[in-house]
Amino acid sequence: MTAVLDAPAGAPSVKERPLIARVFLGRADDPRWARPLLWALLVLTGALYTWNLSASGDANTYYAAAVYSGAESWKAWFFGALDAGSFITVDKPPFALWVMGLSARIFGYSSWSMLLPQALMGVAAVGVLYSSVRRGLAERLGAGGAAAAASVAALVLALTPITVAINRDNNPDTLLVLLLVGAAWCCRRAIANGRLLPLLGCAALLGCAFNTKMLQGFLPLPAFASAYLVLADASLFRRIRNLLLAGVALIVAGGWWMGVVALIPADSRPYIGGSTDNTVWDLVIGYNGLGRIFGNESGGGGMGGGASFGGEAGAGRLFNDIIAGQISWLLPAAVLLGVAALALVGRAGRTDPARALLVLWGGWLLLHYAVFSFAEGTFHPYYTTAVAPAVAALVGAGGALLWRAPRALGWVLPLTVAVTGVWAFEVLHRTPDWQPWVAWVVAGAAFAAVLALLIVAYGPRAGRVLTACALTTALVAGLAGPAAYAVSTASGPVNGTNPTAGPDTGAGFGGMGRGGGGFPGGGQGPSGTPDGQGFPGGGGQGFPGGQAPTGFPGGQDGSGTGQTDQDAQPGPTGETDQTGETDQTGQADTSGQDGRGGFGGGGGFGGRGGLDDETVAYLEENQGSAKWLVAVSDAQTAATLILGTGRPVISMGGFTGSDDAMTVERLKALVADGSLRYIVVGGGRGPQGDGGGEVDTWVEENATVVDEVGDGSLYLLSAE
Repeated sequence: MTAVLDAPAGAPSVKERPLIARVFLGRADDPRWARPLLWALLVLTGALYTWNLSASGDANTYYAAAVYSGAESWKAWFFGALDAGSFITVDKPPFALWVMGLSARIFGYSSWSMLLPQALMGVAAVGVLYSSVRRGLAERLGAGGAAAAASVAALVLALTPITVAINRDNNPDTLLVLLLVGAAWCCRRAIANGRLLPLLGCAALLGCAFNTKMLQGFLPLPAFASAYLVLADASLFRRIRNLLLAGVALIVAGGWWMGVVALIPADSRPYIGGSTDNTVWDLVIGYNGLGRIFGNESGGGGMGGGASFGGEAGAGRLFNDIIAGQISWLLPAAVLLGVAALALVGRAGRTDPARALLVLWGGWLLLHYAVFSFAEGTFHPYYTTAVAPAVAALVGAGGALLWRAPRALGWVLPLTVAVTGVWAFEVLHRTPDWQPWVAWVVAGAAFAAVLALLIVAYGPRAGRVLTACALTTALVAGLAGPAAYAVSTASGPVNGTNPTAGPDTGAGFGGMGRGGGGFPGGGQGPSGTPDGQGFPGGGGQGFPGGQAPTGFPGGQDGSGTGQTDQDAQPGPTGETDQTGETDQTGQADTSGQDGRGGFGGGGGFGGRGGLDDETVAYLEENQGSAKWLVAVSDAQTAATLILGTGRPVISMGGFTGSDDAMTVERLKALVADGSLRYIVVGGGRGPQGDGGGEVDTWVEENATVVDEVGDGSLYLLSAE
């Protein structure tokens, strides 16, 4: 590798290989080790993302129920409905659900059919990043140097702990990252050749990213557009014209699904979950848009009020006890290497490919850091997986460029390794009882790497052995910490609702390890889930002051009677504790395929969706010709019942129970046409939106009580 890194760029070209040969052997001018190394990296990544994949069971049951429903109904699949009857959608656009839903339709619903596409998309993102970095550096570093830089970037992305966790889960961020990395690939190519077609491809992929996670899909857009405008190899007129045309493509690609939904009458489609007015536009601007930044998302069922699972907003958020171990290991290195590499290529021409690569990924990193650090709305640690490609690209590209730098910049690499080693040591020592030897491996490797790099940079001409040792120990110092977290994450289930990697730090909202915990105070969750259940420990005791934030059904008092297992770690049987009593061992099942793993694979509601097995059996026996098995307050309860019974269940209030999806008029219509026979309301168990009280009152006055369910009641509905 050393000889290749030092090889001059611009070597004479040779006859190119056929496409199939290039796939397996690489380009004709690539060194022999390059393509085998890439395949080895992809195989390693695939193994890491798929090992024991079914341990996560249904993962996030909210999305799992939508995947199952989409495999049962094309209408539910298109809209991203939670249930096969298409009463209400999930609170995200459906693109990620489409991928998993198609897999479930083809192979049948299972943990593997749902999660394997996620893992494969994660592997694909690693490959696309490799290609982007290699192509951007080939002119300056030659084929060997570019391949080495791309290999480092690919390895960094593959081993980023939060990326490993999210690629073993069914949240939409996996597809989001793949689409954004693909858009960056297209944008870099458009900058290199100045042509319109790759820029249109970039816009189309950004539009798909929007339809995966709405405004988060547009976060890198300013960086892409400004990089093309300033650096593209075309006249200013062509650059402006191409950007305008790409803007049209972006609007079409991002807005077509939203437009189709807007054209369909509200009574012919599901209610738009998470919105305040049953429109996708409200979801874009509020709950999944500006509300995440300014913290005013509660109207659509979001947590609102600045509540965050990722810690307080501020410049240090990505380095706090919750998030540091997920993404920050090489964040300082990315900044140091990126800035130094930009200074190194500062005198190059405007269209220099290496500068374009650095500007593209540097802008991506800056925008994500700013938004993620200072966002006042709901912020989960797993959002930071979108930072990982930029960190990986800057570390790989910056490190390779500086390796070839003049002696004036020879201090940058040793300084970067030293800072990385010190920071990794600090992060690892925040959980001193978890694998303490890893911290000392990092410290020793960092010290040895710094000495070796200084000798290589300023000493007499170094031999290949010393140079290879310097590079190897530098990689160990930088990647030992995240690799340990990554392997730990791959060894068991992730918390489907709030997936994180590595050990439990016990800090803040979401201060959880790979299995759960999740909330301070031993993993307790917000109030308002049925009977205080659904989050391990129930109640809202895990929030500051013992109170859950607004936006959860049942108010803010943090009360709740139901007790579930304490840290949501997987149990051996695939069954959730049916008694609702605290399990002092802290073990709870999350791996059952029948949906009994509870909320997000992290504990359970007790029974199935808060209803005991006897009640569920009664509902199944007496559903008759009704479309829905039962109507319940919130999506977590409904999702668990859908997965446990395989039948449609109405979530009257959406994700948190606060959506106004159910009204008295709509309920009357469902009862009149025989679509619904049973409903659970009372004791905070009904819908919590503006019309929730009216629904409760109407049911209590016009329906017959069948059974008591916790502090609510199951009612039999009958047409008037």
